[in-house]
Amino acid sequence: MQTTGAAAPPPTAEGTPPSPAAIFDCLHAFQHSYALKAAIDLDLFTVIAEGAATVEAAAARCGGSARGVRILCDGMAMLGFLTKSEDGRYALTPDSALFLARTSPAYVGTTADFLLAPDQMKSYESLADIIRHGKPDVGGLAPEHPMWVTFARSMAPMMAMPAQLLAGLLDVAHGGPMKVLDVAAGHGLFGIAVARQNPQAEIVAADWAPVLEVARENAAKAGVSDRYRMRPGNALTGDLGSGYDLVLLTNFLHHFSEADCTTFLTKIRTVLRDGGRVAALEFVPDENRLTPPVAARFSLTMLAATPGGDAYTFGQYRRMFGDAGFRDIGLRPLPPSFERVVTGVR
Repeated sequence: MQTTGAAAPPPTAEGTPPSPAAIFDCLHAFQHSYALKAAIDLDLFTVIAEGAATVEAAAARCGGSARGVRILCDGMAMLGFLTKSEDGRYALTPDSALFLARTSPAYVGTTADFLLAPDQMKSYESLADIIRHGKPDVGGLAPEHPMWVTFARSMAPMMAMPAQLLAGLLDVAHGGPMKVLDVAAGHGLFGIAVARQNPQAEIVAADWAPVLEVARENAAKAGVSDRYRMRPGNALTGDLGSGYDLVLLTNFLHHFSEADCTTFLTKIRTVLRDGGRVAALEFVPDENRLTPPVAARFSLTMLAATPGGDAYTFGQYRRMFGDAGFRDIGLRPLPPSFERVVTGVR
């Protein structure tokens, strides 16, 4: 007997037939992002951490409807941020307990305020046009754009651990008296971590003036204000000072083209003393540009947000640093961070 309709697709090399499931999941991925943001906004993880383990209890604490909270909790369980027992009670996973409960010292929920901000998402709606014409709306790179104040406040919790790890990787605790330039300091945590690990370190933070107010607040909280100075302005074109033992370039170079990075690194070399070091914290994909996935995907972020930025491979960074005159160029991992550290010596 003959049936109607499309024939079943042939199996793949792995023996399973092709499926549109991955396509469907990818096109719906934005729902996962906004569901997680809703859970953060409602403090769902915090109230569950504090014992509101049922839908009714969580809904009462969150101020939500039972139906909405039940669907949201199930969604978070399916995404791996909650567990659900047979009796319908929810609990946090180790990751959500550490990073998404507001009572945790490692809470990073504020990052959603920046990563899912309307201005951040807008470019992705016209990504095809950006690819056709090569230039997104780059308002975020305009001088003193308020977006960077939001970035400094919301992303600081995510950077607290990498800042401490980077200072440790650079062994600043044993560096003796040091003059350190923190470029595009933002929240200031990277320079502050150096100051906390080395009581003889003097930090100069460079960024737009409104952003440096956030760094100033954080330096005061850390008790290092007496060794923390500000240099407001455009790091690319302004005077950065001189005689530095260490320059920190954290999440900065990826905003610019290779040519602009090389020009800026050449400038950085001039502000370092002989034997001084530069350390760039970056998303560095492998040479295949496919792995590790978080670093490799960051190229799309730069495509949507900058006119010439990218997630550069170490081969590209080695060329840029070398053309700028640096020696002993190296790449170091910074686990469990997603990023790696490119270093060079004047």
